[in-house]
Amino acid sequence: MDSFKLPSVTMPALKLPQSVQAVLKEAEQKLGHRPRLLKQFLNCFPNTLETTTKLMEDGTTFVITGDIPAMWLRDSVEQMMHYTPLLADDQDLQRMVSGLIRRHVHCAGIDLYANAFNEAANDWHWNAGDETEMSPWVWERKFELDSSCFTIRLAYAYWKETGKADIFDAGFKEMLLGIMRLWKTEQRHQEQSAYSFSRSNCPFHDTLRSGGRGMPVNYTGMIWSGFRPSDDACDFHYHIPSYMFAAVSLSQMQEIASLVFRDSRMAAEMAELEGEIRHGIELYGKYRHPEFGVIYAYETDGYGNYSLMDDAGTPGLLSIPYLGYASSDDEIYRNTRRFILSKHNPFYYEGAAARGIGSPHTPEGYIWPMALSMQGLTASTDAEMLEMIALLEATDAGTGYMHEGFLADDPSVYTRPWFAWSNSLFAGLVHQALKKNLL
Repeated sequence: MDSFKLPSVTMPALKLPQSVQAVLKEAEQKLGHRPRLLKQFLNCFPNTLETTTKLMEDGTTFVITGDIPAMWLRDSVEQMMHYTPLLADDQDLQRMVSGLIRRHVHCAGIDLYANAFNEAANDWHWNAGDETEMSPWVWERKFELDSSCFTIRLAYAYWKETGKADIFDAGFKEMLLGIMRLWKTEQRHQEQSAYSFSRSNCPFHDTLRSGGRGMPVNYTGMIWSGFRPSDDACDFHYHIPSYMFAAVSLSQMQEIASLVFRDSRMAAEMAELEGEIRHGIELYGKYRHPEFGVIYAYETDGYGNYSLMDDAGTPGLLSIPYLGYASSDDEIYRNTRRFILSKHNPFYYEGAAARGIGSPHTPEGYIWPMALSMQGLTASTDAEMLEMIALLEATDAGTGYMHEGFLADDPSVYTRPWFAWSNSLFAGLVHQALKKNLL
């Protein structure tokens, strides 16, 4: 993601909300015996607010991903999620998070297929030559099913933590209806969808095959997705972790439709779609592995072809409990976890400094701190959670921040020194351990 010069954007520094300041003070008291971890936490926990967040005059909030001056729907939510447990009594933080939700609604009104947006209609694009229906608001138009799911995830968390339904206005309802229309269309992508995406002079994983339409799929009840959460093209266009996420999102959407909008018909349509997706996952998304037993595939095409792997990005197979689809004690999840945390996963790497999951998005042998954080967040034991924190503590190359990926043999070799999502996920992991009095 650094093949050419990016526009430079500096976000104004925000005053940290009182609840965030309180967490930092608590950490200073509890982590004094681990100065390196304390430094990392003090850097990473407020990083999103200090470096990537801008409060807009229209009441929305714009959040860049870090060293790229655009807002990814997915990243911006994950950059904020570790603040949601602090929302209840902090109006300043509520303004920031509710503003981000409203910004997402604004973006949905522009293009539900797009994954990343500009702060203004400035016509900045990741690649000006992309062949798809672009808008001056859109930075990139890769259809990734998880993008809309993250919008729902943040809105639902805000509602549950604050008890406030102010975000659920007419625009939000129209967004939900739009998501439903799009998802139903993409259940039959080849027959009903007009979406296509082509990019020239790029790596093969950065564009869709078959004239921008993607590889053929069989109808399964699941929703076609062009790209993975890594922004890389799917090999097979049913990305199982994304459908798990969509099923959870639809359950949350039903609750909003029923309790807030009092629209039983809308809720019933959501329930029907959720049932179709869950049936598709159970029927087409499992694979019987000779060593690990029944596991979830990463991708399938509905024709019996599977991609057996996991990628460091969320949603991934490792993050199934984090998404709320199944518990960490679920038998198939446990089987899947053993598979993806082994050398049977082609993107699991072991080196002199660390072992963990990487991504085809970065060079071979690079482990992603986000994957280590997710392993800690989904661990079934406190010991594994603490093991992941210690590993992250030791592999920051002395910078005090998390990175995109680092070389398993040498953490001083890494990609993206400023990657706010990675900082946030790490901060959320350490905060959970602090709340459990493990550190």
